[in-house]
Amino acid sequence: MAARAVGFGLPLAVITAFVLARFRFPGRPILNALVHLPLVLPPVVTGWLLLIIFGLRGPIGSLLNDWFGVRLVFTTAGASLACAVMIFPVMVRAIRLSLESADPGLDQAARSLGAGRLDRLLNVTLPLASPGILVGGIVAYATCLGEFGAVITFAANIPGQTQTLPLAIYAALQVPGGESKAAELSLVSLALALIGLLLSEWIGKRLNAALGR
Repeated sequence: MAARAVGFGLPLAVITAFVLARFRFPGRPILNALVHLPLVLPPVVTGWLLLIIFGLRGPIGSLLNDWFGVRLVFTTAGASLACAVMIFPVMVRAIRLSLESADPGLDQAARSLGAGRLDRLLNVTLPLASPGILVGGIVAYATCLGEFGAVITFAANIPGQTQTLPLAIYAALQVPGGESKAAELSLVSLALALIGLLLSEWIGKRLNAALGR
């Protein structure tokens, strides 16, 4: 679920970060606020909003179910959607900071040498933003592994389908004698979180050094 959430959310995060970093337009503060809204809303509220929008009676969920037979609520895909929404601002922020710290003169130099917009995007902008893209993806993946509120609200806690690591810890604590199982899963969660943070730090330093930052 975490891999799917990052895989689908990262390209959208790159586009959104590029728009926020490079363009000035009416409504930009509103877009920025909406993008970062999951960071400040309680995760349960985010899950409830997803339930309203993508539920079987929601405006989008009903269309997906009636027209394409796609059901998101209480499914693995729904859990990935909930995770993707929660990690989206994390990815956008990392990529945007990387874009804003890049030297704008490089893009101008490429333009003066005749490089088109797409050429500059693929060969100048995205390579300069690569530290933020990779670090944002890794941190977002690690964040997915700890997501609880939005997932349990929108996708429930179904073993083998939507039960994530924190939900499994919660379920273990509800069973008499499940403390040892919860402790084991908590150690796994701690190890994965540390690996993700250390890996993102190492990759960020290596890429920034390669780009001369």
